[in-house]
Amino acid sequence: MSQVRVANGNGTGLWGMTGYQWTVVFAAWLGWGFDIFDGLLFNFIAPNVIPTLLGLPIGSPEASGPTLWWTAALTSLLLLGWALGGTVFGRIADRIGRTRTLMLTMLLYSIGTALCAFAPNIWSLAIFRFIASLGIGGEWAAGAAMVAEVVPEKRRVEAGALLYTSAPFGLALATLVTYLVAGVWFKDQPEVSWRYVFLSGLIPAFFAIAVRYFIKEPDRWTALKDRTAPKVRELFAPGIRAFTISGLITAITALITWWTCNAFLQVIASGLADVEAATRELDRAATLALRESWKAQAASWFNLGGLIATQLTVPAAKIMGRRAMFRIYFLVSAASIFTAFGPNVSPHVHIYMYFPIGLSVFGVFGSFTYYLPELFPTRLRGTGAGFCYNIGRIAAACGPFFVVSIARSGATALESAMTVLFWVGFVPLIGVFALRWVIETKGRELPE
Repeated sequence: MSQVRVANGNGTGLWGMTGYQWTVVFAAWLGWGFDIFDGLLFNFIAPNVIPTLLGLPIGSPEASGPTLWWTAALTSLLLLGWALGGTVFGRIADRIGRTRTLMLTMLLYSIGTALCAFAPNIWSLAIFRFIASLGIGGEWAAGAAMVAEVVPEKRRVEAGALLYTSAPFGLALATLVTYLVAGVWFKDQPEVSWRYVFLSGLIPAFFAIAVRYFIKEPDRWTALKDRTAPKVRELFAPGIRAFTISGLITAITALITWWTCNAFLQVIASGLADVEAATRELDRAATLALRESWKAQAASWFNLGGLIATQLTVPAAKIMGRRAMFRIYFLVSAASIFTAFGPNVSPHVHIYMYFPIGLSVFGVFGSFTYYLPELFPTRLRGTGAGFCYNIGRIAAACGPFFVVSIARSGATALESAMTVLFWVGFVPLIGVFALRWVIETKGRELPE
């Protein structure tokens, strides 16, 4: 029996998994966490990056408009690259293996992010961000397929949901690095501090190299006789088409809802803080402080709800089944959005409502790392999971410009954003209606 086959067998440790299986889960966990880390660094330092590269004074009124526009443009570019990378590297994972692809994508987004530190102008920054986005999108498909194929059948759901706990790790690391570099070590040099922040994007590269030496290809993939690169059109061939449609329905519904709620979070929190400040008759300094506090609170409630509910997909999927789980999450998503952005309630309540929005809108993502791999045979697993999970980001790429146009509307920005989000509540309801075409995978073994 081969070394890999022994390592992939059931063990007597935690959850009945071997030490090697836990190593695989940890490698994929780190890959996704660093994925989030590299993807978010730009968001923290954009107010310094864009004015510097455009030759404008940081924090000046004339830098405000261009900073908003270029932030939206580069975010849209990230989403497009994310979608392309997820599809392309999903195919590559099926062709050269999950472990090799995980390593390549981690190296790609590490190097792409580090190159941003040397950007001489805004156009080179866009190119380097796009390079990083390809790796960011591709990492998910390789990691999800690898974990699904290595862990025991009875623990696939738990291991898949566990991967999403790395998102707070990535967010916290990005926050810490930005604070230390831009807020402590180079706090008096905002024109150059952002370059050192981007350089920290190289951190995942060291772990990528470790992945290559310690993680083997899953037995399911090495046993394949046909390793020709699959084509996306094969996902719509008879016998596979229904599974692809099932994955697309669930993932696109969740992606559109999540990206919209997350994109407008700062606009909503800032606007609500202004309303509260006007009620309290606060001065400008106090108003600005309240804005930052409420933005942090809204983000914290949203992320906390998501962290809890990604793990709640485990009992939901194993007890009720995947289709019933999606129905509950989509219905609660719609209810929480309508409640948060419909009634005329106090600003504080709107902020607190980001917790149930996180529980539902964010929480459902804990299911995709096990549900999407369950839909496809080994030869198409990376391609199918990567395509279904990422293609919805193309539609989401229009969102940043929509947010900028609303943010620029000044006094009506809050009202406009609340109206948009209220109507977004119908997206998960449409998803509930479409569940009739979603395939139930509860109790099925991973297809060969």
